Amino acid sequence: MQALFQSEQAETSAETVIDEFVRHRLGVLPGMGGFEDGRVPEADVPLFAAIVRAAVAQQDTIDRMLAEALPAEWPLNRLDPVLRALLRAAAAELARAEGPPAKVVINEYLNVAHGFFEGEEPRMANAILDRLARLLRTGEFAGQPPLSLQRES
Repeated sequence: MQALFQSEQAETSAETVIDEFVRHRLGVLPGMGGFEDGRVPEADVPLFAAIVRAAVAQQDTIDRMLAEALPAEWPLNRLDPVLRALLRAAAAELARAEGPPAKVVINEYLNVAHGFFEGEEPRMANAILDRLARLLRTGEFAGQPPLSLQRES
């Protein structure tokens, strides 16, 4: 998510951002510390790179799906750029057939959303990701009612 945000804001290619994250933030390098130095030593670098590449390569398709999942009064460009990056990353991961179950993917991204947002954004992300997961992983949701973006009275 952070890499996609950086790529969009800096108008940098996916490969440039992936390279920067691998060199400066992911994995363990000799003589470098881990979390205390701002690195994520146990990151799955191939998965990270695959998600970033897929989100960028399929951004038009992902953005169309997101726009359809959003309420009419919330066009994609109205979303906070961090939330937009989170949704794009999650959509790219949900599109990976060999990935973890959709509910696991959604839960992981909601944990991230709660780390960045205190308002309604995590609830909105949950509903949008539920809709996307039902499109991309239909078999995992047979017979389950979809979440709603509308507030219950």
